[in-house]
Amino acid sequence: MTLPLNPDMAATFPPPVMEARRWLDGVVFPADRPLINVSQAAPMDPPPPALRQALAEAALNEPAAHLYGPVLGLPALRAEVAAQWSAAYGGEIAATEVAITQGCNQAFCAILSTLARAGDEIILPTPWYFNHKMWLDMQGVGSVPLPTGPGLIPEAEAAERLITPRTRAIVLVTPNNPGGVEYPAEVLRAFFDLAKAKGIALIVDETYRDFDSRPDAPHDLFADPDWRGTLVHLYSFSKAYRLTGHRVGAIVADTARLAEVEKFLDTVAICPSQLGQIGALWGMLNLGQWVAGERAETLARRAALEAGFARLDGWELLGCGAFFAYVRHPYPIASPELARRLVQEAGVLLLPGTMFRPADDPAGDRELRIAFANIDSAGIGTLIDRLAAFKP
Repeated sequence: MTLPLNPDMAATFPPPVMEARRWLDGVVFPADRPLINVSQAAPMDPPPPALRQALAEAALNEPAAHLYGPVLGLPALRAEVAAQWSAAYGGEIAATEVAITQGCNQAFCAILSTLARAGDEIILPTPWYFNHKMWLDMQGVGSVPLPTGPGLIPEAEAAERLITPRTRAIVLVTPNNPGGVEYPAEVLRAFFDLAKAKGIALIVDETYRDFDSRPDAPHDLFADPDWRGTLVHLYSFSKAYRLTGHRVGAIVADTARLAEVEKFLDTVAICPSQLGQIGALWGMLNLGQWVAGERAETLARRAALEAGFARLDGWELLGCGAFFAYVRHPYPIASPELARRLVQEAGVLLLPGTMFRPADDPAGDRELRIAFANIDSAGIGTLIDRLAAFKP
């Protein structure tokens, strides 16, 4: 007997990072050429010792850390996000306009569940973040691709032509995953004005905001007194504080929207991880200088990768920033095959561009994503050397 399977789930592609890891099965990497894994944008080191100590003390001494908490998150963490974001973006955000989630992926799923049902449409710039596409596919919600062109920056004018009566939101990721590019403030403003005029949501995923190269606020949308009812902001504490395993993310939206989000969160997880939230709050209060150092190191790695690609014949760096480089390769080989060969012949694991584009988009066959924040500048040099030595 075969149990029934939701056809929307069956039609959703497998998790790309897990698929890529299967390419390692049976491959032996010699000691003088260990694997360079640039497939996933996640810190490979644990949190700094002081944060680990704070987590340990909370686990030992705070009984509430092991119990259910508020569905929308710890009040102190919500208040701290509201205060720091208000200062950073030059606007006014209340603690009641912040919800804490089990990672930023859950934040996306939660907010989309309040906006769209099967048959509705969401506009996603391409190349897109594959988990966004996967969630929409699982829910039977249409993903409308918005091509971004050679600069990987979407245009509001092009998005407007894609809006239909079924459109519920436009999703932007900046700094971008997978492209790495930082969307200019005027681009975000144009999309906000478009979304507001059309009565749809603008979802801005700023998971990598702590690693933006610009010294000032990346946009002024929260300074607009009319941001509520249009703008939704998503964030992850995982990258800044190395809390990936604790799963802590955030949503900033108007209180009416968060009342609907609460239904989703209560049903799916009941509450976010208490220890993770304690760690995130401790980090926000104590690790400002440390995060600044992490940002400086990430920017240094970005510069090293940009310099490295300048000496690679035929390769083109399409976008670079935060944790990612998005590149075009010079070979007459489709990127999925090339990615597999790079594992076996160069000891490099990265993701093909086909994982970030619609199946019928030929651009993906020439593209690759490199999560360069996982390796230091010396490792980036080795990566460039291996790509230069690869012979198709």
